[in-house]
Amino acid sequence: MNRRVLAAIAVVLALAVAAWWFFLRPVANTEWQGYAEADFVKVGPTQQGMLTAVSVARGSKVAAGAALFMQDDTSDRAARDQAARQLKQAEEQLANLKAPGKPTEITQAQANLADAMAARDKIETDLKRYEALQKAQAIAAQTLDQQRADLRSADAKVDGLVAALTQMRGSMGREGDIKVQLEAAEAARSALAMAQWRLDQRHVSSPADAVVADVLARPGETIDAGVPVVSLLPPKNIFVRFFVPETMLATVHYGDRVALSCDNCPAHFTATISFISPQAEYTPPIIYSDSTRSKLVYMIEARPPADRAALLNPGQPVTVRPVSAPGPS
Repeated sequence: MNRRVLAAIAVVLALAVAAWWFFLRPVANTEWQGYAEADFVKVGPTQQGMLTAVSVARGSKVAAGAALFMQDDTSDRAARDQAARQLKQAEEQLANLKAPGKPTEITQAQANLADAMAARDKIETDLKRYEALQKAQAIAAQTLDQQRADLRSADAKVDGLVAALTQMRGSMGREGDIKVQLEAAEAARSALAMAQWRLDQRHVSSPADAVVADVLARPGETIDAGVPVVSLLPPKNIFVRFFVPETMLATVHYGDRVALSCDNCPAHFTATISFISPQAEYTPPIIYSDSTRSKLVYMIEARPPADRAALLNPGQPVTVRPVSAPGPS
C-alpha cells in the first residue's frame, strides 16, 4: 500500500471522527453568568438641620413607618404653635363678624320696637276718633292733618326699629368684611398646615419594610437637605444582573422568565426580565467564562418575585438559564 492510499485513508478517518464528534458531542446547556444587585433606598431629610437621634443600626430590620432618625425641631415646633394661635385669632374674628348682637342689645331693641308700636297704635286710635269728630265738624281740619302726619312718622319709626332688630339678630359684620375675614382664616389654616408639615419632616420614618444597609450619619451632625442618613434595602429591590452575548440577544425578550441557580438557591427559582440594555459592551472582567471571553455582550436585568427576592444577597454570583416553558415561580 503506497503512501497516497495511506494518506487518503487517514484523511477519511479524520473526517469521520470530526463528523462523529460534531453530531454526537454533548450539547452544552445555554447559561449566562451574572450576580445579584439591588436598588438601595437612601433616606435623607427634606430640610437642613442638626441630627438629634438615629433609631436604627446597620443590619437591623425595620417595618414601614418605623422611626429612622430625627432632627432638632425646636424652631419648627414654635412656628407651628404660632401658626395655630394666628388661626385661632382669625377664626374668632370671623365668628365675631358672623355673630348677632349681644342679648342685652337685642332685648333693648325689642323694647324700643314695642314702645314705638304702642305709640303708633295710640296715634292710629286717636286718628280714627278725630276722623269721626271731623265728620261732625267738631274739630278743625288742621288738627286732623297733624294727626295723620304723626301716624306716618310713627309708622316710619316702627319700620326703622324693625330693621334695627333684624340687623341685631343677624351677623354684625358687613358681607365684604366677612368675605375678607374668611380668606384670612383660610390663609392662616394653610400656614398652619405648612408649619405642621415642616415639623413632621423632622421625624423621618421608613418608607417600606427593609433591611438597614448602612447608617451614614450620627447624632450631632448638621445634615443638608437631601443628604442620605440611612441606606435601606427593601427585599423587593433585589434583582439579578447578567450578560448575554450579542449573538444570542434575539433569544431573550422583555418579560421572559429565566431560571436562577446559585449557592443555597432553592429549586425552581425564577425571575422575570425587566430590562435589556440598548447598548453593547465588552464582557466585564468580573465575569469569568470561556464561552463569553472577549465578546460583545448586553447587560440584562431580571427580577425575582417580591416574596423570594430576599433569598439573594447583593454581589452574590448567579447562573442564569432560559426557561423554555412557563412553570411555577
